[in-house]
Amino acid sequence: MTTDTITTPATTTGPRTPPELRRHRPSVRTRVFRVLRQALMIAVVVVALYPILWMIVSSLRPDGHIFGNPSLVPNTFEVSNYTSGWNALGAPFSTYLLNSALVVAGAIVGNLISCSMAAYGFARLRFRFQRPAFVVMLLMIMIPIHVVIVPQYVIWAQAGLINTVWPLIVPKFLATDGFFVFLMIQFIRGLPKELDEAARIDGAGHGRIFCQILLPLMTPALATTAIFTFIWTWNDFFSQLIYLTDPNLYTVPVALRSFVDAQSQSSYGAMFAMSVVSVLPLVVAFGVGQKYLVRGIATTGGK
Repeated sequence: MTTDTITTPATTTGPRTPPELRRHRPSVRTRVFRVLRQALMIAVVVVALYPILWMIVSSLRPDGHIFGNPSLVPNTFEVSNYTSGWNALGAPFSTYLLNSALVVAGAIVGNLISCSMAAYGFARLRFRFQRPAFVVMLLMIMIPIHVVIVPQYVIWAQAGLINTVWPLIVPKFLATDGFFVFLMIQFIRGLPKELDEAARIDGAGHGRIFCQILLPLMTPALATTAIFTFIWTWNDFFSQLIYLTDPNLYTVPVALRSFVDAQSQSSYGAMFAMSVVSVLPLVVAFGVGQKYLVRGIATTGGK
């Protein structure tokens, strides 16, 4: 009895791509869409960074060549703009940097203390008129500062504190920034209440629960508050212009405005040079606290 063996001829076309890989291979339309999306993102970044790059380049040009050349390639390097701008006003520019640092430090400490305590009260305590008080706190976010600046100025003028830094620091200790209070409320509500109950069983009161249990867990929200307070207070021009009239008490934004009409002339090169100097603390602060900022916004529902 003979057995016939049927052999299949071997293929010489090479290995084939598995079906699952062929299904996940992007089509030409998808690849074109990705290229266009990346090009659009690059264009948006260039448009967003153009003012910053132009300011840096303009700080290295003479005053007569700043507005006549919109390119980002400097043909001259006027390093003297930094030396002249540092001493162009009545005091060295370091004085205004220190004044801004003082106001920013007081604002950060005030917001961290008062806003966290107010947030704990709204998130964990139950008291009369809690809902109306919460609505009033939300209204603080919606009302612009230009509406309340006149009555606030009258109060500080009657107290004799105009031309001091106290009107810029003291309100921060009264939880006047409703945005940060709301942000911390959302964060505390995301923490389990079992932690409070376990601490209360061990005999802890509200003070110990807040300071020893919740406050260490609120690091992302506190860091977000500190970074935003630093940026907003450092760049604040309107309120600092209203309350500060002594040139020795000027902060950085008010001092930069003085370059435009100092000695009845405009020194734009020195102003741009000092603007670059004033941006550096913001870049450092954002670079150091970027991960805390993203984590704090993500965990509080701000996204």
